[in-house]
Amino acid sequence: MEIPRHWRLKQQRYSLVGETCPHCEAKIFPPRDVCPTCGGEAKTQYTFSGKGEVFSYTTIYEAPSGYDETAPYTVALVKLEEGPIITAQLTDLGDQPVEIGMPVEMVTRKLRSENEDRGILIYGYKFRPVLSRAA
Repeated sequence: MEIPRHWRLKQQRYSLVGETCPHCEAKIFPPRDVCPTCGGEAKTQYTFSGKGEVFSYTTIYEAPSGYDETAPYTVALVKLEEGPIITAQLTDLGDQPVEIGMPVEMVTRKLRSENEDRGILIYGYKFRPVLSRAA
């Protein structure tokens, strides 16, 4: 993927910006021109909270090209608080086991390096376990 496309997807990848349907109020991610729920036009921007829970997960041991430096890694279906289910890599797990229903939050992290001789780093969203807050 070339640099201009990365630039166009910046809001979606860094801030979880999707859309909300003005007809049925469905929250949509990634953004689409047509609501998958009612079929109406959906162009109203909506920024998701970045909070959710693990719906399902798997561990990747043989990573595709460009992701091999991080293998093995865990990919999850994350059900966002607002409803959509998205696919994302989990990060900052340490020794913590992944569990269905585990609360997670979005963070921006390096996804991969592209075109190593030009030094292009691709960033995007990943999810980590919700950090406990000290009282």
